[in-house]
Amino acid sequence: MRKLILALALAGTALSSSAVAAEKLKIGTEGAYPPFNFVDSSGKIGGFDVEIGLALCERMKVECEVVAQDWDGIIPGLLAKKYDMIIASMFITEERKKQVAFTNPYYLAAMTHAAPKGAGISAFSNEALQGKVIGAQSGTTQADYIAAVYPDAEIKLYPTQDEANLDMVNGRLDLQVGDMLPLLDWVTQNDDGKGCCELVGEPITDKKFVGDGVGIAVRQEDNEMREKLNKALDEIRADGTYKKINDKYFTIDVYTMK
Repeated sequence: MRKLILALALAGTALSSSAVAAEKLKIGTEGAYPPFNFVDSSGKIGGFDVEIGLALCERMKVECEVVAQDWDGIIPGLLAKKYDMIIASMFITEERKKQVAFTNPYYLAAMTHAAPKGAGISAFSNEALQGKVIGAQSGTTQADYIAAVYPDAEIKLYPTQDEANLDMVNGRLDLQVGDMLPLLDWVTQNDDGKGCCELVGEPITDKKFVGDGVGIAVRQEDNEMREKLNKALDEIRADGTYKKINDKYFTIDVYTMK
């Protein structure tokens, strides 16, 4: 009888371990922030964020599924356990730390201004831009920035960065503030962006708005997962996996911005 009980206990342990090993984790991302995350013509979610996330999952030896979520609901979705982590170019800020925990940064962050070509905007103060129409994606640190720095401008917020870009192409924005790398990609690689617009002014690096870089967000109680992600990030940096993904999308190392 004791042997039978022991055998059943061991079998139960094995099944439990197997279930843990077979667990599928879900990655939440926006799917509307190229080149970091986007949905391609076949409906597949891709981009730098997604490839980094899947490389981390492979290193942790866990199967992962990528889930698209509108930006405005991305933290609530994590807290509601719709997915297990957010890999969506999210700046690590003190305000967000009140709701979620972050891994170490997986790339550095800066914001920038974009304007129509020939607009002649060279001064970036509330006084200089009073009455100008300035746009950003809603729910972002860029939106926080324009509200704080340009309170006397006419502020327009958009569900996605693509919609802000489209309004600038169509002449409805005098200026916009966005994450530096996607806007740089837009004005140099996208036909609409190249034709209409340019980056202006110096990069915005105020830590109040760009935080300590871009991290992976997990629920505050999931410290073990956060530590495993940090370890996996160190490993893909060391073995060249990160560089291979980086070089597919960028001409600089976004981990160091050099």
